[in-house]
Amino acid sequence: MSKLILASASPRRLALLRQLGYDPQVQVADVDETPQAGECPERLVQRLARSKATALAGSHPENLILAADTVVALAGQAFGKARDAAEAYAMYAQLGGKDHQVHTAVALLHDGQVYELLHSSTVRLRSMSPQEMADYWASGEPADKAGAYAIQGLGAIFVEHLQGSFSGVMGLPLFETARLLSQCGFPPPAFSGST
Repeated sequence: MSKLILASASPRRLALLRQLGYDPQVQVADVDETPQAGECPERLVQRLARSKATALAGSHPENLILAADTVVALAGQAFGKARDAAEAYAMYAQLGGKDHQVHTAVALLHDGQVYELLHSSTVRLRSMSPQEMADYWASGEPADKAGAYAIQGLGAIFVEHLQGSFSGVMGLPLFETARLLSQCGFPPPAFSGST
């Protein structure tokens, strides 16, 4: 029986898959996440998700490998994980009061084929004061998040508007991911007996 391998170190993606009833084995794929010259945010996340899935292909030929990547984008500019407080504050200043996109790409490697999806949501953060920026960064929550905020955590107090998928902004759009897994014969365990 095939196993589901999650090619991600993200505890949020693992928790989301467990929410669907899956218990994936986690194996982190070592992929260079540097954007290529002229690469738009949507293409960037799609390339990274596909690269993470295929990087583990040799070690799991019989299993399904699920990988994902998320990026925040404003006016075509990608915002990944902030390297330090100054970079996070710059992101907050740029994103505050404006609609931005959160793109999450999912790649599923199954029987030598890569199945992909891209989900985009629109989020608006309210403007943050310098003290709020400092306090939020000091909480530790934003350190490993695209755009340096977490919609599911303390960062929720800054989210004025969301159009799209809450789980997609977290890093794995559940509806689309469950459908993709089901199409590959791996439906959520609670529904595996369904026709």
